[in-house]
Formats: sequence, C-alpha cells, structure tokens
Amino acid sequence: MSRLRAADVVVGTELPEQVSRVTRADLVRYAGASGDFNVIHWSDRVAGEVGLPGVIAHGMLTAGLAARAVTGWAGDPGAVVDYHVRFSRPVVVPDDDAGAEVAVRGRVAALLDDGRVRVDLTVTSGGDKVLSLARAVVALA
Repeated sequence: MSRLRAADVVVGTELPEQVSRVTRADLVRYAGASGDFNVIHWSDRVAGEVGLPGVIAHGMLTAGLAARAVTGWAGDPGAVVDYHVRFSRPVVVPDDDAGAEVAVRGRVAALLDDGRVRVDLTVTSGGDKVLSLARAVVALA
C-alpha cells in the first residue's frame, strides 16, 4: 500500500476494520520476543488466583494490534507520530485453537496542522471495549 495523502482524508474517514486472532501460541511467541514471561499470560491457575477470568494477552500486544491498524491504513509505520491507549479490560485468551478475537475500528476525528490527523480507535474483544482513549496522530504525505 502506498502512503496515504492528507488531501484524501476528511474528518469522519473510516479506517478499514482489522480483526486479529490471538491464541495461546501467540502469547508464547510474544513473551519470547518481549521478555514478558508474567505467569498470568500462560497459567489459568495463577490468573484465577489473582482475580482474572483466565489467561490474558499482554497489554502491549493488544496495543500493538491497534497500532498496526493505523500504520496499515497510513501506509507507513513512521507516519504515526503520537500514540496513546489506556487498558480498560483484558483480552482473555481461551486454551483452544480459536483463541480470542481482537477487532480494531478507527476514524479520523480531527485534522491537525501540517497534514497531521488524529485517529480515534475502538478496540474490542468478545464484545467488550479493551482499550479506552485509544488514539494516534498520523503525519500524512
């Protein structure tokens, strides 16, 4: 995909929805890449003992999936000049082959200076909003 141009974007422009599956195998790979081996990301017993509904995805993995929706839309990962999320609910990853679904929707909420836009994101899993105040500032060509 080529880099998106500011002239092609207006307030209300919708990003293509991105749906990703996260499995327990993905959590193992992410733990190895990130160095985050917290037991809540692989043990149902420990997750339950600390009050979680089950094994949960790494928060930064969830944030990364949301960022990927923006960089794919913009056509350039370097175009994202600011990114912010708050974690509102965990992504619970069942111990099966299907895993959990994470859906990312976005829309241009504001046109800023110098060809930059603010994109507001809605990130859900299992019908629940898992990130709040999720937004990115993107410098378009």
